[in-house]
Amino acid sequence: MENTNIDRELSWDDEIEKDSGEFILLPEGDYEFTVESFERARYQGGAKLPPCNMAVLNIRIDTPEGSVVIPHRLYLHTKTEGLISTFFSSIGLKEKGQKVKMNWNAVPGATGRCKVGIHEWTNDAGEKRQSNDIKRFYPKEQRAYKAGDF
Repeated sequence: MENTNIDRELSWDDEIEKDSGEFILLPEGDYEFTVESFERARYQGGAKLPPCNMAVLNIRIDTPEGSVVIPHRLYLHTKTEGLISTFFSSIGLKEKGQKVKMNWNAVPGATGRCKVGIHEWTNDAGEKRQSNDIKRFYPKEQRAYKAGDF
């Protein structure tokens, strides 16, 4: 018996059934998160940053309205080392001032707290669109909050 609940690549001839959930736009604010997954990728470079390795994180935020997954990129470059450090601090794998080796195996399933914002853009058809993005991660020691804050 085939287990269809396992994530896998689809072939061109596979049958599909699952519908997409309704899009949820979170209000700006602070939220608890779980790193659902991450993949290793390569950034091709741009005006502000040369080519470098890149971690593409899928950050899941669970709310009473449903779950939202926000993709977030961490560029592995010395110019962005502080941002990488803040992420690892937020999931409890680094303390301020501590030198650590990035433990990517511990990233999936890790939890923390972040500030979510709203990104606005215009698509190719000229339509205004909005989506969520991660503005910042909070270090574990700054995570004092009351139940139900989000």
